Amino acid sequence: MEAGTGTGCSARTLAACVIGGIVLGASVLVPSLPPLDAVRRRLRRPVRVYMDGCFDMMHYGHCNALRQARALGDELIVGVISDEEIKANKGPPVTPLHERMIMVRAVKWVDDIIPDAPYAITEEFMNKLFTEYNIDYIIHGDDPCLLPDGTDAYALAKKAGRYKQIKRTEGVSTTDIVGRMLLCVRERSSSDAHNHSSLQRQFSSGHGQKVDDSGSGSGTRVSHFLPTSRRIVQFSNSRGPGPDSRIIYIDGAFDLFHAGHVEILRLARELGDFLLVGIHTDQTISSTRGRHRPIMNLHERSLSVLACRYVDEVIIGAPWDVSKDMITTFNISLVVHGTIAENMDYAKDDANPYAVPMAMGIYHRLESPLDITTSTIIRRIVANHEAYQKRNEKKEASEKKYYEGKSFVNGE
Repeated sequence: MEAGTGTGCSARTLAACVIGGIVLGASVLVPSLPPLDAVRRRLRRPVRVYMDGCFDMMHYGHCNALRQARALGDELIVGVISDEEIKANKGPPVTPLHERMIMVRAVKWVDDIIPDAPYAITEEFMNKLFTEYNIDYIIHGDDPCLLPDGTDAYALAKKAGRYKQIKRTEGVSTTDIVGRMLLCVRERSSSDAHNHSSLQRQFSSGHGQKVDDSGSGSGTRVSHFLPTSRRIVQFSNSRGPGPDSRIIYIDGAFDLFHAGHVEILRLARELGDFLLVGIHTDQTISSTRGRHRPIMNLHERSLSVLACRYVDEVIIGAPWDVSKDMITTFNISLVVHGTIAENMDYAKDDANPYAVPMAMGIYHRLESPLDITTSTIIRRIVANHEAYQKRNEKKEASEKKYYEGKSFVNGE
């Protein structure tokens, strides 16, 4: 069951400038949070909320769901559904449980996790949540979550009066991301059916894909994500580095944000007091890795990185070369890079992007804990594309139904 993303709304505020074609100064609704103080006084302890999900190929939509869930309580406990349960209810997961646990633990709004959570909230598991984990509310998005028999996976929690709903994050889903790649498989010509390199070249967030602006077409949609300044602020940290902070800088594409990214960011953060992450533009990535990249656009990738608890700040659209001026501007103490990455030939190039920090003696190469890259994720899907095709067709049907019956839900 994917973590979705609606709560009631009473207050009205004014949106600031927005990125991506949204009107400046648009009036938007801000949801009123539940009276946490009253609940705390009654319970005489922090309010604990629970949200579960597959969190497969974890993206900023998952992170925004967790952010909203955390706002409904003081502590957020997240159930990560087992590989077996996902396979039985949805089809094979792209990322195994141990990688999904790394991803969920790294989200800055998560306080604790429950591994191997069941897909359906059974009465036994619900009572366990209430008694052993002291859970006060079970959270899910406004999109329906149905079991294979057509019943509501959260029916028992609703009946118990312990269910709260948040707003689904529009514009992204695991189905959508997998679909961006699967479309390449469906559309390739029979002449290159066995040509893996040709398939790889077709991967693109937009190239060769059909666009359905209604959001409810039969084909998987190109990303409809509309990046707003409000969303970036919601994901950002409020503090900057102190005057004597040791600032660590690491850059990259961070496409299809995965456990390998999380682990190298964790190690980088341990080297200093403040971790600054440079995220390269779509154009830079395409020029260095081919027109099939990136799968996720710049703002999608930026939100995924911002949600990581090890990251203090990001540069949205960082330059390829780390210059002396940039090091001075951000007061960077150390520039780091992992040993596992898509492009490890940079040191051999005449235009080495790390030439300046190397010459200054502030470059450090970190041993990457996991041998995972964006290409690893793509290869998993390509190698088993028939199974994922079947899974996506089933999921696309439910998403089409959701969009056809979609109505406005207040939330953030």
